[in-house]
Amino acid sequence: MNIALIAHDNKKKLMQNFCIAYRVLLSKHELYATGTTGRLIEEVTNLSIHKLLAGHLGGEQQICAQIEQNQIDLVIFLRDPLSPKSHEPNVDNTIRLCDMHNIPLATNLASAEIMIRAMDRGDLDWREAYR
Repeated sequence: MNIALIAHDNKKKLMQNFCIAYRVLLSKHELYATGTTGRLIEEVTNLSIHKLLAGHLGGEQQICAQIEQNQIDLVIFLRDPLSPKSHEPNVDNTIRLCDMHNIPLATNLASAEIMIRAMDRGDLDWREAYR
């Protein structure tokens, strides 16, 4: 499966910890991330990540384009709903596209853990047929 990883600045450490905890599961899949998030994850996990541009430089748009082309199977976008900064990716576009193209989306740690465990059980295998 192709998994997109995005995190607002205040959630980047949380994303690193999430990826450390689920490194074995994530290593079985193709990972895509906005630039800074991808670099930070690679530093602590040694996972291979396709790093796109930084979110504010177009990385979020690149992931959205992959969603539109049905190239992403799961999006984990750890967002900061209380204090997003103006340079951070806008989650609204990602949510809209995931809804339009039937892509599972997790926007917080609880839903990310549910999704990653579901993926490991095979609950998201339908994405292979959908693609």
